[in-house]
This record gives sequence, structure tokens and C-alpha cells, in this order.
Amino acid sequence: MTKKISVGITGSIGSGKSEFTRLAEQSGFPVIRADDLSKEILTNNPEVRKRVIKKFGNEAFIDNQPNRKYLAEIVFSNPSKLRELERILHPLVIKEIEKLKYEIFKKYNLLFIESALIYEADLENLFDFVVLITADREVRLKRKMLQGMSEEDFIKREINQIPDEEKKKRADFIFINNGSVDELQSKLNLLLTLLSVKS
Repeated sequence: MTKKISVGITGSIGSGKSEFTRLAEQSGFPVIRADDLSKEILTNNPEVRKRVIKKFGNEAFIDNQPNRKYLAEIVFSNPSKLRELERILHPLVIKEIEKLKYEIFKKYNLLFIESALIYEADLENLFDFVVLITADREVRLKRKMLQGMSEEDFIKREINQIPDEEKKKRADFIFINNGSVDELQSKLNLLLTLLSVKS
């Protein structure tokens, strides 16, 4: 039987992990994005809505839709509030990843799972390998500011992430992404070669 391989893709804000998984998708590989699952659960799960409103007040939702700006302002300014929100969402995200993995592996042998918080949320056991995408801080900041994020918001989000130096000790593969998309593509190709997978 062919081995089924799940690869976690992580990295600090602005590192290019989403770009990496987009390239993987373009090469024909399935990708699960933990952040999208989290948003979906927050939006569609009535039990979660109830718990979030109880913790963060009625302003957390407007017309049954998450008030993302309000929630972001609260949780990124207060690490303990962020942990509270994660305690509500992470177990359900993990469950959903497990379910999707099972379905995807019926058809594919390699799956990429993008999550900014693999180490912060202790998700390492979900993966056979973890790839850390890393980039210099000024490169990451510039990327996010070009996308419209303020430096203040960048700092707030960065503070809540484990530093790359710590992540480097725990990752199976480390790719530095200070350059072009073509360079990042060559790193994906290298990873596929190391995993003995043909795209």
C-alpha cells in the first residue's frame, strides 16, 4: 500500500505559507487551510456562536455573522482572550481536519495542511512532516503592509506567535522565503523530491 503523507505548512505572519500552499494546489495537490475551517466553524456552528457570545459579548456577532474586526481587536490585544477563543475553536478544527484527511486520502497520497499555529496549538501529531516557511521580519512586514495591514496590527499578531527560532528547532524542513514566487516554487519541487512524490 502506498504511504499516505500529510504535511503541515506553518510560518509566522507574512512568511508566505499561503503562497506555498497555493503553489502546491496549482501542482495538483489537495490543501486544507486550518484558518478557513476556523472561520467556517465560527460562522456556521450555533453552539460555537453561543459560547463566543458568552465569552466576548453580543457584539461578537452581527446578524448571525462573526464581527471579525471586533473579535480581532479583542484577541490580538490580549493573549489570554486569544487562548479562550482558541480553546473553543481548535478542538473542532482538529476534528474537521481529521475528517477531511480521511476523505482526501481515499483519492490522494499527499496532503498539505496550512496552519499558522501548528506549534502554538500543539497540532504536530496531525502531520507526518512539518515545513516551516520563514522570511526576514522586514520582508514579512512589507508584504503585509502591501496587503493593507498596519504595522501595529502586524506587531499584535506577531506577538501571539512562537518566534521562528523556536519553530526551527521543531520543524522537519525549513524554507527561507525572502525572494520570488519562482524561488518558492523550486522549494516546493525540492520538497516533493525529498518526499519522493511526483507532481
